[in-house]
Amino acid sequence: MNNPNSSHDVIISGIHLDLTPSLKFYVKEKMERLFRHDERIVRIRIDLECDAKHDKQHKFIAKATLQVRGPDIVATAFAEECHKAVDLLIDKLDHSIRKRHGMAKDKRNHPHAVEWDDVALPKAM
Repeated sequence: MNNPNSSHDVIISGIHLDLTPSLKFYVKEKMERLFRHDERIVRIRIDLECDAKHDKQHKFIAKATLQVRGPDIVATAFAEECHKAVDLLIDKLDHSIRKRHGMAKDKRNHPHAVEWDDVALPKAM
C-alpha cells in the first residue's frame, strides 16, 4: 500500500488456502485502486478459496463484500490461478463502484420527474 497509515479496513481470509504475506500484500495493493475511487468505503472483506473439487478452470474462488453507505456490494470471481481471480474480482468491484457512482450522479442531476399534465404547451406551426 502507498500509505501505511491508511484507515481502510481490509479483511483477508483463506478457505482451504494458506495466506502468504506476499499474497496478502498483493490483495491490499490491488484494493488501493478501489479506495482511490470512493473514500467512503467502510470495510472490504475478501475470501480466497481453493476448491480442488471444481475443474481446473474454476479452482480458485475470490469473494468480496464491500461495505459502503447504503447496500453492500458483493462480487465473486473464478480462475485457475489465485492472482488472476483477485484481478478479476477487483475489476468487478471497480465496475460496480463506478456504476453506483454514476447512478448517484444521475439521481443528483435529475432529482424528480417533471409533470406535464397541468401545463399548457404552445402549439407548433
